[in-house]
Amino acid sequence: MATSLRRRGGTERARTTTPLTTAPGRSDRRAVALTVAVAVVVVVGVALRFLTSSHLWLDEALTVNIAKLPLSRIPAALRHDGSPPLYYLLLHWWIAAFGAGDIAVRALSAVLAIATLPLIWLGGQRLGGRRVAVAALVLLASSPFASRFATEARMYSLLGLLAVAGYLCLQRLIDRPSLGSAAGVAVASGLLLLTHYWSIYLLATVALMILVRARRRRDRGALLPLAAMAAGGLLFVPWLADFAYQVTHTGTPWAGVPTFKAVIDTVRSWAGGGGDAGELLNLIFVALAVLAVFGLAVDRRHVDLDLRTRPGVRRLIIACIGTLLLGLLAADALRSAYVVRYTSVAFPLFILVAAFGTLVFVDNRVRIGVLALAVLLGFCAAVPNIGNRRTQAGLVAAALNRYATPGDVVGYCPDQLGPAVSRLVSVPVTQLTFPRAAPPEFVDWVDYAQRNRAATTAPFAQMLDQRAGPRRVWLVWSPNYKTFGSKCSTMIDRLHLLRPQMTRVVKVKPKYEEHMGLVRYDPR
Repeated sequence: MATSLRRRGGTERARTTTPLTTAPGRSDRRAVALTVAVAVVVVVGVALRFLTSSHLWLDEALTVNIAKLPLSRIPAALRHDGSPPLYYLLLHWWIAAFGAGDIAVRALSAVLAIATLPLIWLGGQRLGGRRVAVAALVLLASSPFASRFATEARMYSLLGLLAVAGYLCLQRLIDRPSLGSAAGVAVASGLLLLTHYWSIYLLATVALMILVRARRRRDRGALLPLAAMAAGGLLFVPWLADFAYQVTHTGTPWAGVPTFKAVIDTVRSWAGGGGDAGELLNLIFVALAVLAVFGLAVDRRHVDLDLRTRPGVRRLIIACIGTLLLGLLAADALRSAYVVRYTSVAFPLFILVAAFGTLVFVDNRVRIGVLALAVLLGFCAAVPNIGNRRTQAGLVAAALNRYATPGDVVGYCPDQLGPAVSRLVSVPVTQLTFPRAAPPEFVDWVDYAQRNRAATTAPFAQMLDQRAGPRRVWLVWSPNYKTFGSKCSTMIDRLHLLRPQMTRVVKVKPKYEEHMGLVRYDPR
């Protein structure tokens, strides 16, 4: 396809062309075939949102352990975790109904991700009609990013669902102001804040856009959406004291300070990351986004690029990019994390932008071909998630269940390995985490970096040795965790001095996202 750049003086070329004429019967068969193809994409996408063989990793296991607590204890636990409460409350009730197994707890995210599909259709319909609706639906259904976090017991699918719902309510409020649509914006805004703190960056970007729009139009009525968002903030007020404590004492001590490269890499991660399929899908995503913002269809073979940008997705792309940039600035200022999974709040907006970009293809065959290629690449990038090695906890727990005996002592260094392994251990052993000698089900993130830097390994090793007595000591460990330095490697040597008979039962395998090893120390 050739792209033409034409100056805007004088008479412009026609923006549309006469559609191809086809026999009625052939047209009907093509419509049925396309409908069946879309249905197949959705069905496969729904299935991928339930399929993964990995055990729960740290964040998931810790989330489940908090959600299993009595309701009255969840807020206090979250003060030491650093998250808002909505997803944990939903998971608490979900566990009460379906249990706390790996498949059960992840199914909540899958259901939320599936519920986003009809909403993304409605968002595409409102944005650009049926063609955009279909494009948005199949792009999201086949998305490897959406599939990954639909199979994770965390709040990211809920975050995407609320972002799309908020977009629909906001557009309706702008187009046809009503009490119902204002209430929808308020509820969506409040629930977003109670789901993940990165929602603050999206809401701040949208609020600024509303202010600019109202000032340009000199219309105070245009501030109604802002008032609705502010009203939604009232839902967050009961959580403000906990939020203030978290900001002061928790944060993300496990993360480094990000650079602008993190924003560039975000779209790459939205396309599925480092594999060949993901890299190719990333090119398609970027191209569709550029065409959505700047492209104007001329005919079947020509597209004009208008540097003034197209109004159809101008607000969406600003909201999307603004969220990422604010997140980056806040991460740099507060020394907190910029992690791609947090950008789930902006990801559905980007899908709508990419879907709108398909409108520049006047020839249906080209548009369908581009979508088909994107869907195929999306599924190819999503399939590895089924067998993705998220954690080595299953191997370590299997070894403990096979070889450990009741009364043995298991130490975890660092404590972040405790939640994922301990939920799989069935042998009645004593389990303690470094440096607090606390049970392994939870990680206390309050003043985490300072506590770890001040901790020493010798007292903990001696305590494990004394607690075990004539029993074995086991050490679940992993090297080079941030804020721990080499202390966990040193712990191996400390225990070896106390118990010379040492066996490395499970070796650390870095191919796992959460890798760890297991060392056994026999009695003297």
